[in-house]
This record gives sequence, structure tokens and C-alpha cells, in this order.
Amino acid sequence: MNAHDHLFHDLPSPWNRILPSVSALVVWGMLFGVIWLLHSFFLLLFLTFVFSYLQERGVRRLASHIRPRIPRVLLVSLILWSALTAAGIFLVPQVKTQATLFAGQFRAYLVRVDEEMVTLTGKYPMLGKVLPEAPAEDTASAGGKKSGHSSVSATLLQRFLGFGEQDGAKNLNQAINTLSGIGGKVATVASSFLLALLFSFLIILDLPELAAKVRGLENTRLRFFYVSVADNIREFSVVLGQALQAQLIIAIINSILTAIGITMLGLGQHVAFLSMIVFLCSFLPVIGVFISSVPICLVALQISGLKTMLLAILLVALIHLIEGYILNPRIYGSYMRINPVIVLIILTIAGKLFNFWGLLLGVPVCTYVFGYAIRFPLGKKASTAEVMNDKE
Repeated sequence: MNAHDHLFHDLPSPWNRILPSVSALVVWGMLFGVIWLLHSFFLLLFLTFVFSYLQERGVRRLASHIRPRIPRVLLVSLILWSALTAAGIFLVPQVKTQATLFAGQFRAYLVRVDEEMVTLTGKYPMLGKVLPEAPAEDTASAGGKKSGHSSVSATLLQRFLGFGEQDGAKNLNQAINTLSGIGGKVATVASSFLLALLFSFLIILDLPELAAKVRGLENTRLRFFYVSVADNIREFSVVLGQALQAQLIIAIINSILTAIGITMLGLGQHVAFLSMIVFLCSFLPVIGVFISSVPICLVALQISGLKTMLLAILLVALIHLIEGYILNPRIYGSYMRINPVIVLIILTIAGKLFNFWGLLLGVPVCTYVFGYAIRFPLGKKASTAEVMNDKE
């Protein structure tokens, strides 16, 4: 029996079995309500958690070499700040410039794709039956309206981004506008990064006292809330932290391999932007590989032609095989390994409900729910079976 169930242990049956579940639902509903109210600060909260987890892991690893805690915290924080500062100085300006260039030439990339499709369908007529027909569109002219046809490649991207819905064109335009306005978003994201670094440093510096004060809530009037969610939040934070740490290592390796590969293909002038896309998309299971492949293939086709694009596809496939059969088993082990079909189902539902955050956190959350939250604690299942035997 856990601490939450113990609160209702002295009540008569069946209330001692019903009220724990009802109270847990109420407490968790209130907690999710607070999270929803703070959804505009979710990026700051998420980054603060990530930086705090990474720093705390580093502080623990240095415990055998440096006994005082404060020097360990200062050293780990200095390393983290130095790495992020170096990335901000040398990498961010290049990513911003190359992303703006990519957005400005995006429609030219689509025109080049259409040209290659026309050439291929001329050589292989069967290919024309596979490709979707571009929908007719009306274009204004001096004498009225005349019928035209939109790009086949744009139609493919619209279906991909809109999943066949009518707002696919709107999603495509939003994606282009997002890339075009990336310069204005850098300041917002950078401010969240800086605040998260500051908050995480203060949290880790004073973590022992903060943890003691949080545990002290068990002896206050908030005991009911504390015993209802404390253990679950602790377990979930560990699951999420371990998943993000493992995925961070995989993302770094994927980005390095991609940077080497696209440099060898002669796409070095776009290496910062394309590598950053691969790094970010590495945190999205399964679907991230397809999203990050689109800009790589478009740039390769525009600069060097169809042959280089096919080599780029081969490069992406090779890196994905390395990730799936070498990196994941060694870094994750058996931890958080889910069937790809189930991952796609989770991403589809979570992406529709929560957009980007659903894609990022959907798999870790479902892993925690089905691997930890709904399972009986050790000894709980046996005690339940004993109760059933007593009734018989």
C-alpha cells in the first residue's frame, strides 16, 4: 500500500477503495490545469528541466573526483555555458543566414523538382500514373481569369504537411514563412535559453535544500497533494530525463555524420543549417528522419542534380541504419524500445492534439504511462489477489 492509499485506509469498505482513485483523478486534473495555464511558458519550463537534469547528472559523476558540491556545480555549469556560448557565436549566425537563404530559394527548389519529374515521366511513363495530379488553380489576368496548374512537388508537400486535408497549402505557406522569419524567432528562443540556464543553475546550486523543503510538504496541510503526485512526478522526470539524454547523444552523432556526409557531397555551404535540422529532428522518433531528409534532398538536387540527390538519400538511409541498429541498442539498450507502428500511432495522435510538443514528448509520456504508471507496485498485485481469495 502506498502513502496515498494509506490516507483512506481507515475508511469503511468500499470507500477505502473508491476514494483513492477519485482523489488521484482530482489532484492530477488540478495539476494538468496548472500546466495548461502555464502553457505559454512551456518552452522555458522544458529547457529548465533539461538543463537541470544534465547538470545534476554531471555533478553526480564528478562526486568521486571532487567531494565539495559547490565546486562541482560551478565546474559543470561553466562547461555547459561554454559549450552553448561557442555554439551561439560560431553556429547560430550561420544557421540563421543559411535558413533565410533556403527559405528564399524554396520555390526555386520546387521548380527544379518539377523539371526533374517531367524528365523522368518522359522516360518512364508509368511514373506519371503514380505521381498525384496537381490541382487546377485560377490565376488573375488582365482580361479575367485563366486556368493554370500548381506545382506537383508543392502538391506532394501539401499532402505531407496536411495529411491530405484541405489546409495543406496553408501549412506549406506557414512552413515557408516560419523559415523566412527565423531571424525574429532567434531572440525569443535565446531569451528562453538564457533564463532556463539561469534558473537551472540556481536550482542545482541549492538542490539539496530545495529537495528537503519539497519533502517537508508531507508534514503540512498539502500532504494530500504531495503523496498523490510526488512519487509519480519523480519517476516521470527520471524517465523523461534519461530518454532526452540518450536522444541528445544520438542527435549529436547524427548531426556530425550528416555534416561529414553533405560536405563530401559538395553541399558544404549549407552544412550548418542542414546539420541543425537533423539535430532537431533527431528528437522526433521515426518521423524526424523524413522531415530532415526533405531540405537535404532539395538542396542536393538544386546544386548538383538528381545523382547527388540520390546519393543524399543513400546517406540519410545509411545514417538511419547506423542509428537504428548500432546507436539505439547501445545507448538505449532495451529501454524505451517501442514497435515503430505503435510509435507512428502515438505521434499521429499526439501531434494532432498537442502539435510540436506532442511529437517531442508523446513517446516518453506513453512509455511512462504504460511502463510505470499503470503497473502495480512491487507487492501490490499479490495483496490484491489475497483480497480476492479472502472473498471467495
